[in-house]
Amino acid sequence: MPLEKDKPSSGSDESSLRRRSGPFGAISAFIDKTFVITELEARKIRHDPSDLITRAAQPALWLLVFGQVFAGIRAIPTGSVPYLDFLSPGILAQSVLFISIFYGIAIIWERDLGIVHKFLATPTPRAALVLGKGLSASLKALSQAVIIYVLAGLLGVKINFNPLALAGVLLVVILGAVLFSTLSLVIACLVKTRERFMGIGQLLTMPLFFASSAIYPISIMPRWMQAISHCNPLTYEVDGLRSLMIAGGSSMYGFGLDIGILLAAVAVLLGIGALVYPRVAQ
Repeated sequence: MPLEKDKPSSGSDESSLRRRSGPFGAISAFIDKTFVITELEARKIRHDPSDLITRAAQPALWLLVFGQVFAGIRAIPTGSVPYLDFLSPGILAQSVLFISIFYGIAIIWERDLGIVHKFLATPTPRAALVLGKGLSASLKALSQAVIIYVLAGLLGVKINFNPLALAGVLLVVILGAVLFSTLSLVIACLVKTRERFMGIGQLLTMPLFFASSAIYPISIMPRWMQAISHCNPLTYEVDGLRSLMIAGGSSMYGFGLDIGILLAAVAVLLGIGALVYPRVAQ
């Protein structure tokens, strides 16, 4: 009587299942690992939410002081759109930028504490590590969006509460946060010291902000500055937000182009970030 074949072990079952799952299984595993990193970073926010409160001061000052003063003197031409309505999406984009551009300093702290070495020792794809950290930056950015929506509503800004528009704002904020936090991570991996990183971060922040359409239209800029603005990803983030956030808002480039450029920039920076991330541990 022939012997019954041994049943395969659970380990071989799992490996066989992974082989059968093919690219869809790899994508699912990548997404799972990305969200694990995001969840780890989100715990830091839960344990210390004071950072979210202190960061609310800056957009409040811009809207309450700068916005109302310039709205009163009508120094910046914005057509039929009131200046506060024009400014509010720009301040939201500014808040996303300011939160994200210094996010990379956490990588340097993690290297000093030995956390980066532990991440690199795992089989987690480097791109998942970078994307997970970028998505965690978007959690802080979304909290700023809530604060700015509340402030803008109190100041009489005509907010567009259409569900599709809100979903579009959510997408733009997430993409903007991932983009600039990934740029920050790349810089941190290259410079490796807190002092150099802070200097470069401060050097980038103001040009990115002022060479965008956040606080004034591109049409009133000098020609050389207009050329820079068209190459500035923050301009497309502001344009996407302005077309969705305020009632009657319009896009200069088209929402599809805004999203396409942000997605392309995120993809390029994720690829660079995955390549340079191990360098921070050296």
